[in-house]
Amino acid sequence: MGLEADAKRWMEKKKMSGITATEYQIRAAETAIFPKEKALEYLTLGLTGEAGEIANKVKKLIRDGADVEGYNDKLNQIGAELGDVLWYCAMIAKEVDMNFGSVMENNLSKLADRKARNRLQGDGDNR
Repeated sequence: MGLEADAKRWMEKKKMSGITATEYQIRAAETAIFPKEKALEYLTLGLTGEAGEIANKVKKLIRDGADVEGYNDKLNQIGAELGDVLWYCAMIAKEVDMNFGSVMENNLSKLADRKARNRLQGDGDNR
């Protein structure tokens, strides 16, 4: 078995998808309905709204604790909201003419550089 087969088995075990960021961005755009003249504003407001929904669900998990009935359902709801956040991120990237996969790769490079320089903690963009 090769590396690709090993990666596929690992992804299946972890219930991970093989969709690429670029494929996601293209397919997500097929469902995009919003006023194009206010696209960036609309998408940014949508992103913050969905992130707020995640925050509210996490807040309720803190309040109710892990032992509450329906805990796993609440986790699944958070996952659904994460999907909505992802959609808005992909659409914002498209709106500013960026490939979503490149955005992800650039972010990982930035974080790897900070890790190498022991700068993951702290404040500000220029750490």
